[in-house]
Amino acid sequence: MKLDITVKADKHTEICTACAWAGADLVSCSDDKQLIKWGNDGEFIGTLATIDAFVTSIAWYPDLGKRSANMFACACTDGTWRVWTLTSPTAAREEKKVTAHTGAVISVKWSHDGSALISAGEDGQLKVWSRSGNLRSSLASSAAGCAIYCFVWGPDNDSVLWAEGKALHIKSYQGNGRKATSWAAHEGVILACDWNRINDLIVSGGEDCIYRVWDSFGRQLFQSTAIAHVITSIAWSPNGECFAVGSYNSIRLCDRTGWSHDRKRPDAGSIMQIAWTADGTQFAGAGGSGAVLFAQIVERKQEWRDLEATLVDPKLIHVQDAGADAYERLDFARDRVVEMALGWQHLVVATTTQCFIYNITNWNTPHIFDLKATPQTIILSEAHFATLDPLNGVTIFSYEGRQVSNPRFNGMRSENLNRQTVSLCKDCVAILDRADSKSIRCFDVNTGKQLAGNLSHKTEIVQLSLNQTASSVQERRVAFIDRNRDLYLSPVTSQPGIFRGSYKLQTQVDTIAWNDTSDMLCAVADARLVTWLYPNVCFVDRDLIAATTFSRDASEFGKVPVLTSFSGTRATVRRADGALVTTAIPSQAPSLYQLARQNRWEEAVRLCRFVKEDKLWGCLAAMAIQGRQLDTAEVALAALGEVDKLEYVLYMKKIPSEEGRSAELALYRRCPDEAETILLQARPPLIYRAIDMNLRLFRWHRGLELAVKHKKHIDLVIGSRRKYLENTGREETDKRFLQFAETEVDWEAIEAKIENEIDDERARGGSIAGGK
Repeated sequence: MKLDITVKADKHTEICTACAWAGADLVSCSDDKQLIKWGNDGEFIGTLATIDAFVTSIAWYPDLGKRSANMFACACTDGTWRVWTLTSPTAAREEKKVTAHTGAVISVKWSHDGSALISAGEDGQLKVWSRSGNLRSSLASSAAGCAIYCFVWGPDNDSVLWAEGKALHIKSYQGNGRKATSWAAHEGVILACDWNRINDLIVSGGEDCIYRVWDSFGRQLFQSTAIAHVITSIAWSPNGECFAVGSYNSIRLCDRTGWSHDRKRPDAGSIMQIAWTADGTQFAGAGGSGAVLFAQIVERKQEWRDLEATLVDPKLIHVQDAGADAYERLDFARDRVVEMALGWQHLVVATTTQCFIYNITNWNTPHIFDLKATPQTIILSEAHFATLDPLNGVTIFSYEGRQVSNPRFNGMRSENLNRQTVSLCKDCVAILDRADSKSIRCFDVNTGKQLAGNLSHKTEIVQLSLNQTASSVQERRVAFIDRNRDLYLSPVTSQPGIFRGSYKLQTQVDTIAWNDTSDMLCAVADARLVTWLYPNVCFVDRDLIAATTFSRDASEFGKVPVLTSFSGTRATVRRADGALVTTAIPSQAPSLYQLARQNRWEEAVRLCRFVKEDKLWGCLAAMAIQGRQLDTAEVALAALGEVDKLEYVLYMKKIPSEEGRSAELALYRRCPDEAETILLQARPPLIYRAIDMNLRLFRWHRGLELAVKHKKHIDLVIGSRRKYLENTGREETDKRFLQFAETEVDWEAIEAKIENEIDDERARGGSIAGGK
C-alpha cells in the first residue's frame, strides 16, 4: 500500500487545527476562524461560517443511517464547545454554546451512537455531556493539573481511553463496564491516541517521537523507532487494517502490526489531526502551515494463484496473469474504487456507488449493479460473495450480481464486523455476535435463516473461519481462536444426541487459514507452522490427531505473522515487516481428498503405498472410518501398526446388519448416544445390541432401563452386574438393581436367546458372516 497525496494550501491563512468528514465532503477549521468545506478530491466548495473563537477540534455527529448527520460539534480555546448544523451545502449555523472548561477545550468527540459527547480541557478535566448540552459526569480530573490532549471512545461505546501525561487510562463512563486500567505508555507526553472498534487495538504517540500499538489490556504489541519529530496525530482506518501517523512535514501509513508501508513528506507543517473516510480508502490531515492534506491509499494488491490485481490509481486497476503472460487494464472513470477481492475465478470490485463482478476468463463484460451502501469489506467463496457495510450488515450476492440473502439477528453490530469475524462458504455464513463475543451464529446462505443451535464458547472469540470444501452443512466445520489464543474446531450445526461441541486443537495460535481445495487447516502457533491434514479426525478418532498433523519451525516468520492464503500445498504468510513468505506443505493430502470425495478408495490405498508416508496413512484411516469404508480402514490401520484399532475394525466387519455396523462406528467416534439411537431406530430394533453396548460402557442404569422397557434381557443385565461386582469385590447397594435381586440368571438360557437374535439379524442382514 502507498499514499497518493494532494496538498491544498491556498484557503486557510493560519494554522489548520482540525478536520472532519461530513459524508463525502470535508470540513476544516483554522486559526483564521474560518470553517471551510471541501470535496473528497480536494476541490474547494465554500466557506461554511466564521466563528468568534479559535477552534481546536471538530467532531461530526455519527451517521446512523438516518440521513441526519448534518450536525457537528467543535471545541474552542475560550473554554466552550459548540454545536453547529448545516443549513445549506455551503452554510452552517451555531445552535448551542456550552461553557465546559477553565482554559481551552482541547478535544470533543461524540459517542458511537450519538447519545453523549465528551470534552477534554487544559484544566485536566474529562467531562461527559448529553446531546442537549447537560453535564452528566466528570470522568477524570488530573491531580497534577496536566492537560488532557487526547481521548477516544472504546469499541463498546462505554469505555473511554485518554492520555494524561505519559500514561494511558481506560475507564467505563457509566461505571458498570470494564475495570479501570492504567499503564505507563511513553517516555514523553502523549499527544495522540486512537482505539479501533474492529480489531480492538490501541495506537498512541507523543513527544518521545515514538508510536506504539497496544491491546485493550495495555500489553504492548509494537514499538517504532524514534522518528525525527514529535508525533502530533494518529488515527485508525475504520476497517482496522491500517493506521496513519502524522508529524512535522511527515505522514506514515502503517498496517495493524505497526509496520510502515509508506512515508510521505508533504509541505504542510505538523499534521494536527487525521480524519478517515468511512470506507477507509482515504484520509485528510490538518496542516500546521494552514494546508489541508488529502491522502488516497493506492497500490493495494490482491493475489490468487497466478493472478495479481493492483489498484494503481483511485480509478484504475491493473490485472496481471503470470501463467498466461497476460495483462488487463480496468478503468473506472465514474467513481473511485473502495474495495476489491480476488479469488474463486472472480474479481469483485466495489466503487462508491456500484459493484463490478469480473470472471477471470472474460474481462470485457462484467456484471454490474448499484450498491445501497459502500462496503468496507468483500469476502469471496466458491458460489457467492458477501459485502460488509455498517448500514446493511452482511449481504450475500451471487456472481451474477443477484442478491441472495441478508442474514440478521437481534443485537447485530454491523459496524464491528470484518474478515476475522465473518466467514463465508458455499452453503453457510458464520458471524461473530459482537454483543457478547462468545457466540457464533451460522446462517443458511440461500435463505438467510439461522441454522439450528448457536455455537457458544466460554471465552471471547477473536477470529473464525469456515472450511470451504465440505459437501454439506452437516459436515461443515468452523475453526476459531479465542482471546487466550487457543484454537478450537466445531461443527456449525447441532443435532440432538449427535452434537459433540468444540475441540481444542492448539494453544498459542497467532493466525489460521483453511485450504481452498481441501479441508486442511494451517496455523502459526508458538513459532511453529502447524498443518492438520485432516482436522475432522478430532471428531472421528482423536488418537489419530498426531498421525495426521504436520509441524515445523516457523521462526523465520517473526512476530505477529498473518496467513494470507493456503492453496494446494502452498501457504503464504505476511511477516510483521510486510514481507510475503511462501512455504510448502510436503504432503499428497489434496490428492487423497479428491480420491475420497470420488469414492475411489482402492486408488487412495495405492497412493498411500506409493508415497509411503505415515501421516497420509493416518488421513486415509480417518477418512475411511468417516466414510464407513471398513476394508480401507483395515488396510490403513494395519500400515500404521494400530493393532487395537485394527482388531475393532475386524470385529465391526463381522456384524451382520448395517445398523449394527453403523452403531459400532458411532461408538468408535465416541458417540454412544448416537450409536444407541441407530440401534433402537432399526427395523426391527436391535434391543440386544443396544443393551450390550451400554453394559460394555458400564452404563448400568441405561442398560437396565432398556431391558425393563422392552421386557427383554433383564437377566443379562442383572447377571453382568453381578459378575462386575464379584470381580471388583463389591456388594450391590443401588436400589434400582436391588429390586431385581431375586432374578434368576441362567447363562445357558441367556446365550441361547442372544444366539437366536444374532441369527435373526444375520438372516436380515444378508450373507455377511455374523457373530457378537
